[in-house]
Amino acid sequence: MTSARTSLWIGTYPAAGAGSPAGLGEGVWRVDLDAASGTLGAAELVAVTPSPSFVATHPSGRVLYAVGELTAGTVTAFSVPVDEPVDTVDDGPASHAPPPGPLVVLDVVGSGGADPCHLLLAPDARTLYVANYSSGTLGVLPLDADGRFSAGVLAEGGPVQVWGHAGSGPDASRQEGPHAHFVAIAPGGLFVIVADLGTDELRRYARDPGTGLLSPAGVAATLPPGTGPRHLVFAPDGRTAYVVGELDVSVRVLAWDPGTASGTLVQSLPAGPPPGPVDHEPGSAAGRRVLPSHIELDGDRLLVAVRTSDMLVGYALAADGTLVADGATAVPGAWPRHFAVVDGTVVVAAQVGDAVVAFRPGEGAVRWVVSSVLPLPAPACVVPTA
Repeated sequence: MTSARTSLWIGTYPAAGAGSPAGLGEGVWRVDLDAASGTLGAAELVAVTPSPSFVATHPSGRVLYAVGELTAGTVTAFSVPVDEPVDTVDDGPASHAPPPGPLVVLDVVGSGGADPCHLLLAPDARTLYVANYSSGTLGVLPLDADGRFSAGVLAEGGPVQVWGHAGSGPDASRQEGPHAHFVAIAPGGLFVIVADLGTDELRRYARDPGTGLLSPAGVAATLPPGTGPRHLVFAPDGRTAYVVGELDVSVRVLAWDPGTASGTLVQSLPAGPPPGPVDHEPGSAAGRRVLPSHIELDGDRLLVAVRTSDMLVGYALAADGTLVADGATAVPGAWPRHFAVVDGTVVVAAQVGDAVVAFRPGEGAVRWVVSSVLPLPAPACVVPTA
């Protein structure tokens, strides 16, 4: 039979905290996955670099981008060695091509702010957008046809545009100012949306499809005070947006108008089961805050990773785009920060548990079963290779 390897990039978050030097095996890893069985295989540390808490890959597969979540934030472009697929002619387990070896640094530039935490590559792969959490800024990094930073970026030493937010929220410990946390292309491709955890807003920017450059276009949606929007995802038809509220432990459903790139709140649900008897305050588990993190659509279900309670929470999608709670699965290890759905396998980065965990669909009331656990230092994000 013929079998192609599926590989994943795993960015990490240093155990000593954001901004600290890598030294305990943190960096960027490449991990093999047999998506059909949900088995995690070979893992290789391919770049030792500080705080690569989020990565993105060029569609050519030849360039990988990684944030440096530092006070003086950076974005690094790496050259990816290309390996040839390996075919198997027997009926045994899928074989894997040899690891491609270490990544090679092409360029390092500033991110346009402090503590960059998310990267988004435009659909045409000619612009990279970066959200800077602590400074609440959005950086715009044009790319050339090969995926390298443009001459303008190299001349500036960073973004050719930096857009800042203003405002705050009621949670004094987390919303003292703006905190850009996630970037998305709105349905239709003409607007960029930024989830700002600090101001409880989805910020909107008009996008020039020719250059990828942006201009401010106001607020796409204002969420209830204290929501702390972290990540979001749009339904395939572009008519609904789903937003995870990190601070109030919520999932919000917005009716989305693609023409104006604006959302109206239609439903709010808790992100997971209610607190148990040992909990002492709203939004906490055993007295510690429950912190929902990443959100993805998987066919007709929505999945949310929830830290502290360490759950993968599911919702069924109704015909009108609203949600119905549909079970929760415990994640081995701790602190599921990010995950990806790869051909039916859910791969979770359990940051504090120092593990990457794979799930396959279960049967009946058992929604997910653990298919593989791979020890790995402080995994923070999971991104399929191109």
